[in-house]
Amino acid sequence: MKSLTYPKLKTRLPGPEAKRLLNLDRRYISRSYTRTYPLVADHGVGNKVVDVDGNQFLDFTSGIAVTASGHCHPRVVAAIREQAGKLLHMSGTDFYYVPQIELARELSSIAPIKGRKTVYFGNSGAEGVEAAFKLARHHTGRQRVIAFLGAFHGRTMGALSLTASKSTQRQGFGSLVPGVVHVPFAYCHRCPYNMRHPECDLHCADYIEQTIFNTIAPADEVAAIFVEPIQGEGGYIVPPPGYLKRLREICDRHGIMLVADEIQTGMGRTGKMFAVEHSKVKPDILVCAKGLASGLPISAIVAPESVMDWGPGAHASTFGGNPLSCAAALETIALLRGGLIENARVQGERLTKGLNSLAADSPRISDVRGLGLMVGAEIVDLEEQPDPQLRDKLIQDCFKRGLLLLPCGDNVVRFVPGLVVTPDEIDKALEIFEQTLNLPSNRGRK
Repeated sequence: MKSLTYPKLKTRLPGPEAKRLLNLDRRYISRSYTRTYPLVADHGVGNKVVDVDGNQFLDFTSGIAVTASGHCHPRVVAAIREQAGKLLHMSGTDFYYVPQIELARELSSIAPIKGRKTVYFGNSGAEGVEAAFKLARHHTGRQRVIAFLGAFHGRTMGALSLTASKSTQRQGFGSLVPGVVHVPFAYCHRCPYNMRHPECDLHCADYIEQTIFNTIAPADEVAAIFVEPIQGEGGYIVPPPGYLKRLREICDRHGIMLVADEIQTGMGRTGKMFAVEHSKVKPDILVCAKGLASGLPISAIVAPESVMDWGPGAHASTFGGNPLSCAAALETIALLRGGLIENARVQGERLTKGLNSLAADSPRISDVRGLGLMVGAEIVDLEEQPDPQLRDKLIQDCFKRGLLLLPCGDNVVRFVPGLVVTPDEIDKALEIFEQTLNLPSNRGRK
């Protein structure tokens, strides 16, 4: 760890220039944004971010799991610069250009979906979900959709109708898209059915078929089940073995589309290109975004040609599949294949092992879960009840020591560095997190 020169703080946080910009932000930026702490970023490389006052931070957020190849990977930057000198925009909905065609071919080759595949491009994860929502209804001729409590699929109206993460995301927005039914997710650490796995025999999955289909959503009216292979904003919840396979079986029995929202879990994040690959399940529609282009805005849905059967004009996007974003995505996929997926697996094991070691010594961590470099630590009080206040304080204390983390769920700290993360960076993050856990105000007394 001697070679790691950051984090390195030069000023009290926030520094003077950051304070000036924060005042401007408060004046001009929408209040709907959520800011966890007053970081005003200036530039970054790998997993290091430098703020406008020259303070250096160790970034374990990767821009909310977006900068898969780290900040400003030189190969991604070079691909963007080369493309910027050739073509910035033509709109792939009306014209043709090489980067979009090549990226569609690449995504078709890596997506774990049966049959001959086709791709639709948007600009964000929410747009990808909207497209998948529309496609599932169009293809099946059915209107109802099933999603999960704790799910986050976006904030546009259709995606928000599927989202059930926090009430504040829905409050004040009136009637949402009708026909969406939410059911509990497979949250074994705090089972909503008060059962234990494996004795439960995946009751949480069978509940859909045994109860929902027989009471409020007839199976022959359900177009799709939308599922995150690992719940993201809901608390980094990894379902038990066999859960996704059981959902696949339910969908197959009733002619329902299984839609995998891989917006946060995809692009190597979990140690495989897509998280569904851990369960060997093949969805009917796959949605990806976030890490796809290492920081540039793009989303894609991949589906069999037989499913993506809508005609010209049924759905489109002026900027979706922008040439710059496609160029960045192509280079990102090359980097993932070239070693970053394996690094996510190896360093994820190191991170998880370190957090489990801290949990063994701290009554404040009740669970450590995740796959690859998508890892969450659940924070509790001394009675082992969720403690969101302490979770938030730990994140603030880490920020003051130069480590950038984010919350998710009610009481979970998430660790999502860029996939270029090194062992030294993992160890440094663990060291800082341990320091914050051991502060007298955080440790508490029995």
